[in-house]
Amino acid sequence: VGIGISGLIPGRSNPGNNPDLTKSRQNSQVQGSLSVAGAPESNLAAVVHTSQGDYRALVGRGLIAHLGDEARNAGLRGKAFLIADEAVFRVCVREVQESMEAAGFETHVLVLQSGETTKNLDKIRDIYAWLARLRAERQDVVLAVGGGVMGDAAGFAAATYRRGVPFIQVPTTLASMVDASLGGKVAVNLPEGKNLVGAFHQPKLVLSDIDTLKTLPDREMAAGWAEAIKHGLIMDPELLSTFEMEADRLFGLKDDLAVDVIRRSVAIKAEVVSADEFETGDTRVLLNYGHTIGHALESVSDYGQFLHGEAVSIGMMGAARICRDLGLITDELIDRQRALLERYKLPTSAPGMDVNAVLEATKSDKKSADGVIRWVVLEGSGKSSTRNDVPDDIVRSAIASLVGCRN
Repeated sequence: VGIGISGLIPGRSNPGNNPDLTKSRQNSQVQGSLSVAGAPESNLAAVVHTSQGDYRALVGRGLIAHLGDEARNAGLRGKAFLIADEAVFRVCVREVQESMEAAGFETHVLVLQSGETTKNLDKIRDIYAWLARLRAERQDVVLAVGGGVMGDAAGFAAATYRRGVPFIQVPTTLASMVDASLGGKVAVNLPEGKNLVGAFHQPKLVLSDIDTLKTLPDREMAAGWAEAIKHGLIMDPELLSTFEMEADRLFGLKDDLAVDVIRRSVAIKAEVVSADEFETGDTRVLLNYGHTIGHALESVSDYGQFLHGEAVSIGMMGAARICRDLGLITDELIDRQRALLERYKLPTSAPGMDVNAVLEATKSDKKSADGVIRWVVLEGSGKSSTRNDVPDDIVRSAIASLVGCRN
């Protein structure tokens, strides 16, 4: 099921032959929902309003220490089932567990392998078995600690186990902080495509501790900035300009400007989700700019060649080419987008990929209806819309420009 790791955290060893890393502790003095201090309000990036209830999205430094209190303030009780990415095991898992236990939650921990291969139904079945073995109940809470993959896997398990249990997102990558952890989309992959089996299951709390990014490799950091830059491209010209002018300060999280920009990006995502929770209108779909081609690149490469943000970066270049060929934007905006992405160390082409394979993979896009893809297009800097009348030859030409040469 998980990865049994012993010796890394004092007192937290693998119990017997159980491959799950588990640790439990009860505090009989703290039960039910308590009113506690929680994190300073200055860390509140947004309140997300949904049909499943409102929840807080917090962004700041040193926030994990407040996680247990924030969980209590969110009305959560019962046991806590922490599902963590092995990549953050040394970084913050102990602190997350101790924060939950200090607030009175009996806490169990499962560590899973990193990577997109964790997002499949076999792994979800293993999570179900772990929860069942530990007698998880509907009033308990699942915590997703890691990047977008862990949020998807843990979130989908929470959405479906016992017809749904509460869950908390504790994103530890920039990409998951600004995008994947917000909005309740949880899904797993099939061999036929990415995120084809999923649900809308809103978290009860999203807590993003910027300190967990300190050990994030540059490649992962860049992938996260791709999603935040996307927010500027589709709906916030001022944010886009900040990315252009302050790349050096932002990329390395050198000062609090980065925290402010991450909060703004989170607020944009929260506003969109609150307005169009189930992507039935014309708003939330805009967040998929670059994702149709990006998901196709991931699928064709068996999820092993590109990080999600890298694929989105390349996909945004393909989408921009489509926009130009539709007469919506000029080469100037294409060049501006490319230069910005490259300043953040992101790829803007995918040499060697098969044009036909990528084109075919776009047809599995979840935004399609009656076999017609709903493309997210730019109409200018910070302005976007959708089109469902994009000819295949324009799409093919855009993909060819990505895989054949830098265009």
